[in-house]
Amino acid sequence: MSRPIFEVIALTPQDAQAAESGGADRLELVTDMAADGLTPGVEDFAKIRAAVDLPLRVMLRIRDGFAPGDLDVLRDRAAALRAEGADEFVLGFLDADGAVDLAATEAVAEAIAGCRWTFHRAIDHSADRAAVRAAVGALPGLDTFLTSGAAGGVDAGRDVLLAELARAGEPGHTQRILIGGGLRAEHLPGLRGAGFDAFHVGGAVRVDGWQSPVDAAKVAEWRALIDG
Repeated sequence: MSRPIFEVIALTPQDAQAAESGGADRLELVTDMAADGLTPGVEDFAKIRAAVDLPLRVMLRIRDGFAPGDLDVLRDRAAALRAEGADEFVLGFLDADGAVDLAATEAVAEAIAGCRWTFHRAIDHSADRAAVRAAVGALPGLDTFLTSGAAGGVDAGRDVLLAELARAGEPGHTQRILIGGGLRAEHLPGLRGAGFDAFHVGGAVRVDGWQSPVDAAKVAEWRALIDG
């Protein structure tokens, strides 16, 4: 049985190297955490790519919130990142009513055709998460949902996560569940015991929140808890 996936948010090469040193399996690359994570610049991606050997999932999001914004800009940034070597991404868009913006999601997914990608926590803020899964579940390349089960985080969403795990393999539920959002170390034993095998953190592996870099020792502590 393969070990669980541990994904860490990285903003800089320093973050990336610390996460790799501590035992992370994959990085999510973003900038501007004040807006909950936007698309990093191509130069920043290139520096991080040169600094580590880990797989990198790059955020495709150009504005705060879950509306897509300018699709041409999104697609251009995706193309520029791909030209620099990016081959995994993170995206997901909602309309004003909280339904999945399928046209936007399909358009950006088409721009990264051939790449694997995660539908992020827009699902937790949607009006109907089952409808989101049904709408996007068959899109090419989608292999992961990043979710805490609820907008309020893992504490609020645990029962939803368990119900979705129980449906693994059904249409809309073939993707891996990557748990992130309000995830704390004390959640891990119960979640691992329930059968979850992928976890995502950002601020939890930093000494002083987003004002401080990723701490390799904290990453190692989480790695040990996840491996159990």
